Amino acid sequence: MRHQYYEQLDRIIDDLVRVTDRVRRSVGEATSALLDTDVPTAERVISAGGDIETAVDEIEERALVLLATQQPVATDLRQLVATLRMVADLQRMSALAVHVAKIARRRAPEAAVPSPVRPLIGDMARVGDAMIASASRIVAGRDLDAAAELELEDDRMDRLRRDLFRVLLDSDWEHGVDTAIDLALLGRYYERIGDHAVSMGRRVVFLVTGEMPVG
Repeated sequence: MRHQYYEQLDRIIDDLVRVTDRVRRSVGEATSALLDTDVPTAERVISAGGDIETAVDEIEERALVLLATQQPVATDLRQLVATLRMVADLQRMSALAVHVAKIARRRAPEAAVPSPVRPLIGDMARVGDAMIASASRIVAGRDLDAAAELELEDDRMDRLRRDLFRVLLDSDWEHGVDTAIDLALLGRYYERIGDHAVSMGRRVVFLVTGEMPVG
């Protein structure tokens, strides 16, 4: 009976990693839709959001069933609690990818990102992608060193967002208020994607050590 229980725990973590990878693809496709003014890709990201939501709900339900029926203690309890927290992070990252895609769709056929800020948005997207990839590896391998490095990537993301605001607030800005608002939102979306990746890393630290890092 306990063997089956641990198999179920392992499957939950495996599925958590798979959904994290799906979220990463969704964020990447949303960025492509944004920078390439690709409406079909934007639509695909928006549609995939519901599928990811379903997958996350299934993981959450299975974790809750184990929590209610097996009365886990110590590391097993921490694993289930961390899983429940991480599925919430994945839900938010998926929703943020959908928000990015919706901006791309709304602005089409015009480009949502003017050329002066394309490098900044591209850098934010690349850092976000790397952070989600790191979160996936951290969850799969319980790598505490990688979790610490993820915090450094979060600092880089914060710097990029500040750089974006400096461009938007510059007196030479000539792309209008609506575009500036969209770009401010995009900066926030990518920053929050990184924040949720960091949160997942911290949950793994909690799982392994029993202590939650202070951000």
